[in-house]
Amino acid sequence: MKIAVTGASGLIGGRLVPALQADGHDVIRLVRRTPRTVDEHRWAPQHRRLAPDLLEDVDAVINLAGTPIRPRPWTPAYKQRLLNSRLDATATVSEALAAAAAADPTRHRVLLSASGIGYYGDAGDKPIDETEPPGSDFLAELCARWEGATAPAEEAGVRVVLLRTGLVIGHGAMLMRILGLLFRAGLGGRLGSGRQYWPWISLQDEVDAIRFLLQSDLMGPVNLTAPRPVTNAEFTRELGRVVRRPTVLPVPGPLLSLALGEFARSSVLGGQQALPARLTAAGFTFTHTSLEVALREALAKE
Repeated sequence: MKIAVTGASGLIGGRLVPALQADGHDVIRLVRRTPRTVDEHRWAPQHRRLAPDLLEDVDAVINLAGTPIRPRPWTPAYKQRLLNSRLDATATVSEALAAAAAADPTRHRVLLSASGIGYYGDAGDKPIDETEPPGSDFLAELCARWEGATAPAEEAGVRVVLLRTGLVIGHGAMLMRILGLLFRAGLGGRLGSGRQYWPWISLQDEVDAIRFLLQSDLMGPVNLTAPRPVTNAEFTRELGRVVRRPTVLPVPGPLLSLALGEFARSSVLGGQQALPARLTAAGFTFTHTSLEVALREALAKE
């Protein structure tokens, strides 16, 4: 297959592109800077610009572009940046794919577009699969609109898969850098009540699931999470065990909310017991079903 990837320099894209190339695919990367290699092609999603012929002979687009969601207060300007970066990128590739499909309706095309498990909002301890409706907080609204931006491609007959990804556990992941530093310093502890679920997936399984979905016939939302989500308290215990440090310094929820505002309430103190129902039913086999093993690999010294 010929595959175009956006967000190829990010955590997932950086691991995915070499894997796709090893699978024998012809991969091109869409970049916003001046191209440095023959497989890079410039686009300007903030201006909705993409060369009209670039996706003509492409079989698949994997859209991972978007400003990273960081642990900081969500000011109105930052929230708009998070939203715009996702909508602009997704609408740009969706419209380009729709145009390519109109020009050559005989080619079977697929769009795998990033989304997040935050689509469901804070769901408490209720088990969540892909049939659950969206939540009502900012992150849920962002994910719903992000997914909605794929409509032009879907309406043109492109198979669209929405990648609702959980917390990615992998070497270099922001979550691992921050928590690894704190826990190794002996400053680890549960966050808030610790009862909120943290749906996670290893970086290896994230990449393998995307490769699997390229070749499958699934369409629509797919939860990219490990089969057994854990609570924050469980996550804390496992991480403390891995780094061999006590986890006796819980951080009160009100303090987190005061420091990080809406980010804390949505992404730290809220959670989802999200299950990979469609991925499992389709026959995908996870490499990492144990959080401890995933954490050990993510935090291993290189």
